Amino acid sequence: MDDIDRVLAKLAGAAVPPGFDSLEARVLARIGTRPSVREARLGTGLISAGALALGMIGAGLPASASAISSLAPLVGGSPLAPSTLLAGAL
Repeated sequence: MDDIDRVLAKLAGAAVPPGFDSLEARVLARIGTRPSVREARLGTGLISAGALALGMIGAGLPASASAISSLAPLVGGSPLAPSTLLAGAL
């Protein structure tokens, strides 16, 4: 533990590197050159609209007819009831 305390004390007494003086200005300048938020919103909006249109088209298409199964969970003779499955394994 003494090693950590000694290293931290040495770091606290060290001089600030000269490159840190202009660090904030460089970071802000770089942020200013990034694409604007408006462009990101436009892309997100287009993707959202496309996904919505695809979902609406998919919901509107008729699905193939499937056989109706009588697997009512609250009825006594359900073929998937644990008691039925266990009785069949014995």
